Amino acid sequence: MTYTTRRELMALMTGALAGTALGGSAFAQATPKRGGTLRISAPANPSSLDPATGGAGSDHAFLFTMYDTLTEWDFETLKPKPGLAESWSFSDPTTLVLNIRSGVTFHDGTPLDAEAVKFNLDRNKSDPKSNIKADLASMASVAVTGPMQVTLKLSAPDAALPGILSDRAGMMVSPTALKAASSGNVARTPVGAGAYAFVSWADGEKIVVRRYDKYWKPNRPYLDGIELSIIPELTTGSRSVTAGQNDLMYQLPPRQKAIMDRVPSVKIANGPTLYVFQIFLNWAKPPFDNLRVRQAFNFAIDRETFVKAALAGLAEPAYMNLPKAHWAYDKDVAGLYAYNPDKAKALLAEAGFKDGLSIDLIGYPDQDSVQRQEILIEQFRKAGMNVKFSNAPIAEASAAFFGAEKRGSGLLAAWTGRPDPSLTYSLMFTKDAYYNGGRAPVPPELEAAIRESRASEDIEKRRKAFATVQRLVMENAFVAPLAFQFELVAMNKKVQGYRPNLLGKPKYDDVWLES
Repeated sequence: MTYTTRRELMALMTGALAGTALGGSAFAQATPKRGGTLRISAPANPSSLDPATGGAGSDHAFLFTMYDTLTEWDFETLKPKPGLAESWSFSDPTTLVLNIRSGVTFHDGTPLDAEAVKFNLDRNKSDPKSNIKADLASMASVAVTGPMQVTLKLSAPDAALPGILSDRAGMMVSPTALKAASSGNVARTPVGAGAYAFVSWADGEKIVVRRYDKYWKPNRPYLDGIELSIIPELTTGSRSVTAGQNDLMYQLPPRQKAIMDRVPSVKIANGPTLYVFQIFLNWAKPPFDNLRVRQAFNFAIDRETFVKAALAGLAEPAYMNLPKAHWAYDKDVAGLYAYNPDKAKALLAEAGFKDGLSIDLIGYPDQDSVQRQEILIEQFRKAGMNVKFSNAPIAEASAAFFGAEKRGSGLLAAWTGRPDPSLTYSLMFTKDAYYNGGRAPVPPELEAAIRESRASEDIEKRRKAFATVQRLVMENAFVAPLAFQFELVAMNKKVQGYRPNLLGKPKYDDVWLES
């Protein structure tokens, strides 16, 4: 684990830490103890506790406590590793065989076997309410080929699938619970097979989970339970940690770090992440149905200034959806939209808006989000755009923009990253993907390049395909990336074993509390 020293902070400020591996040796400082309840300040109410039907990336902080996945990801590299599937193999390029771990049960006591896995994968792929159909687009069918084995037949080679099964698509829900109630009830009273079982959800206030004593991992979890208090105002959340009301806060605002550094009872964990602030664009409706307007929008953003003003320098300016530390990063694509308000004005004039343009966006109402909005409003004003924000809580804003309502031309939010980059691009930039706000078509060559990025396990072939994917996304300006925020987690010093991860989504696999 990396705790921030003065030297490390300077490394963060210059971006040098972006390539640093987060070591695990620091965790062996003491023998972990069992017991205690970890109290967490969480910034957003979940959209759903059903992994298939939820729509907000912030849901993962809750889902990961209650659901285990078929594969897991390595904290430092995001490479897939065994999870509920103890092994897997491609018997040919379009056949993936998963061997399911024996002895695992759901929180309702029912077995997690091959039949349960098939039920979940079929539901995730075909249920009308599923928001993760695109995750499993390559899966043509799934068959039970043994009591603890399933075989996936693919419509095309998909080397990304093992990584994809470490995310929502691989979270296993009890079929018994799903069959006994509507999915709406499971969304409120989930039954998974994770380290912690659901206890209660006071909407907008608190979610409580308790240790599942029949959990399959030896000696895990250490904690008796976790209480996640919903505190949307991040300053209030950080104060709850300094006051001792909560033990841990994730997504600590960068501007709060200097304050936390002066609190003797608090320590900070940090690390680079894929977590990118960006403006999602609905290119199916005006004004973003015009390519020149989308390009002008990107040229109008001074990302370097945004990072300094909005994120205290603790971020990397984002010119696409992958940071410099990622193996598929492409520096040529990153050079497409250097700050140029004059170029933005010229593009607007070519698009027929020589006298300027008004744009309605959606955002969040917390103090830090509003500050980011104010900085961007001024930058867009200098480029001839009058941008206005309508704010709502995360779950509500996400549903309004991505759901049936299709409100707003854009949404200032964050893309929380995915273990395999092909999933990031397919979830946002294919026609029917949930995070394609307008469900608008994209160039056929983009969808072909996304497929090509998954066609081989050879890393160099994948890197070449991703260069094409990223170029097409940014040349078409389908999104306006802003900054990759570093993970900043503030915690009481009695919290032990917390590890940052490249995905930037908190997991509590090894966390324990000193008495």
